[in-house]
Amino acid sequence: MTNVIKWIEGRTGLVSALKDFLTEDIPGGATYWYVWGSATLIVFTIQVVTGIILTFYYSPSAATAWKSTAFIYQHVYGGQFLLSLHFWGASAMIVLVSIHLLQVLVFGAYKRPREIQWVVGVTLFFFTLSMGLTGYLLPWDLNAYFATQVAINIAASVPIIGQQTAYFLNDGATLGTLTVGRFYGLHVWATPALLIGLIGLHLFIFRHNGPAGPAQDEHPKTTGRFYPDQIFMDTVIAFISFLVIVALAWYMPAPLLAEADPNNATFTPAPAWYFYALYGLLRIAPAVAAFFRLPLEFVNLAATVVLPGVFALVLVALPWLDRNPSRAVLKRPFMLAITGISIIAIIWLTKYSADAIGAEQKLNPAGQTPVLGYGAPPQTPAPASTAVVTGNAAAPDGAKIYSTNCASCHGANGTGLPGAFPPLAGNPVVTGDPNKVIDIVDNGLHGVVKVNGQSYNGVMPSWKSSLKPADISAVITYIRSSWGNSAPAVTEAQVKAHK
Repeated sequence: MTNVIKWIEGRTGLVSALKDFLTEDIPGGATYWYVWGSATLIVFTIQVVTGIILTFYYSPSAATAWKSTAFIYQHVYGGQFLLSLHFWGASAMIVLVSIHLLQVLVFGAYKRPREIQWVVGVTLFFFTLSMGLTGYLLPWDLNAYFATQVAINIAASVPIIGQQTAYFLNDGATLGTLTVGRFYGLHVWATPALLIGLIGLHLFIFRHNGPAGPAQDEHPKTTGRFYPDQIFMDTVIAFISFLVIVALAWYMPAPLLAEADPNNATFTPAPAWYFYALYGLLRIAPAVAAFFRLPLEFVNLAATVVLPGVFALVLVALPWLDRNPSRAVLKRPFMLAITGISIIAIIWLTKYSADAIGAEQKLNPAGQTPVLGYGAPPQTPAPASTAVVTGNAAAPDGAKIYSTNCASCHGANGTGLPGAFPPLAGNPVVTGDPNKVIDIVDNGLHGVVKVNGQSYNGVMPSWKSSLKPADISAVITYIRSSWGNSAPAVTEAQVKAHK
């Protein structure tokens, strides 16, 4: 083994490099203040692994994005847990990157000679946010569609390049298959590649500069080794982060709403929580415009482009804007006061936006109940005896077809989903004219429909290209004879005659 190690060392230098890395001295000794970078790297690894596996099943097009996502929930072994790990991992990574950035800022570790290291770190932060934005659309449910539409409209308001950017992200004038494909390409290929390159550059510069040490001007008298002291602390926080993500994925699986419906004019979308502050700026814009008697278009532009742009530029240029040579916390009151005020403003805007969105969704709850995941109505198997008693030969096959293709929207017991998918149990359309039912299953149904006085605006896809006439007749017969429904069977000949 010793000869093998010597052989590898002689040709790569990896052994000595690893030894230098593990035995590096940390000024002031190991501390839990320094763990956030390692925890972020571990969570990023989780995102890469889960993301790669999800690409095995996800189909990036407007026609298949939602269906393939639902397929992962329902038919992939451990699929809901896997997707939920990825869902919560995105939030965890943004939280950890933010804490890491804040720790570096408070410790003054952006000062000379670490200016470029800070710029790379800030760039990593913004690319992490972009990963969240591009991934948010991919499930293609109602919230993903309309929240992304708002984000693209914000991008369109940017002077000079806004309209071209929006046109590229859209499928022409609206969101469609090209939008899904481009967001998928950005989320799965372009942004991760840039992140990996930036992480490598960040670590390389960090190795060159060495640890900054505690927030003080005097050189620390004590030191500690990275291994085993600091690596133990890094491992503890990384493991706790992993456990939190696992717990959230298990007990609060990622919610999936009804499939996107561009014709839905009543749905109230919500962005990912880490963009609530930006949405909060948009929401207070009318009040600000009225108070200062300014044009609303000008205030909206300031809220969506100018203020976020200034914030980003200040973060990037911070090492050159802060001319105070001291790193000691008590000697930098102005910078830390600005930091504190910024954090309070972001928290306030986030809460304000969350409360406003919550109130609007409470007034208009249509489509807000998840179809799958956390918050979805419990689905229990439909009673098999109901179909058997009817004596319909097609009912057993129909039950299987219904469970595979229909239950995710209409519920295993035909109860539907309030505001999105109508109930099939006790539905007069289901037990009425069989030709109308055949037409709905064959050609799908779009727009708002009313059943028993209640409105539903989910999208019913067309099944004529994916189900045979015998399958359609079987599933319709099953629905017309289950959950208290009692209507004559529909034959294969009736379905063929309708086609």
